[in-house]
Amino acid sequence: MSAIDDLTGELARLPGIGRKTALRLTYHLLKQPKEQSRRLADALRILSDRVRPCATCFNLTEEEQCAICRDPRRDPSIICVVEEAADIGAIERAGEFRGQYHVLGGRLSPLDGVTPDDLSIPALVSRIEKGGVAEIILATNPSLEGEATALYVQRQLAAYPMAVTRIARGLPVGGDLEYADGVTIAQALSARRAM
Repeated sequence: MSAIDDLTGELARLPGIGRKTALRLTYHLLKQPKEQSRRLADALRILSDRVRPCATCFNLTEEEQCAICRDPRRDPSIICVVEEAADIGAIERAGEFRGQYHVLGGRLSPLDGVTPDDLSIPALVSRIEKGGVAEIILATNPSLEGEATALYVQRQLAAYPMAVTRIARGLPVGGDLEYADGVTIAQALSARRAM
């Protein structure tokens, strides 16, 4: 195999990157000055060497604990459970949540070989057993796998004296009813609130 094929194959393994896009990226990198390609390679090496899961919540960080877990202004009694570390960024951009997080490291997907043993559920239970947790917010994706994961986590936490809630689902701001699917409309109706 050639170096071009090697890089194209590696890029094609990234989510959302098909073979054609990977080949286009490879040729783009070849047109750039060698120093730019070396900076990219160095950045990837440094990323894999330095970034690791937070010891508390499994968010990605270069420290023992992530910035959110170290922040004394965050409320440790409310833990928002997400599938992946990238989901934290989406919630943080909203600027409304002031609790802490727990990253499961995926979602249950038997077809992909992801079982409960592959998720950080025991670490979540351990955090709860230390005390002081009043609410767990399940913020998994509204997919079939995300719903199954939320239900599984909820069942694992049923014996603990705290509220277990689920993020609301429904229509996005700026969306049109005529383009929404039936499940989304049904969820929006069931999660309606007084005005």
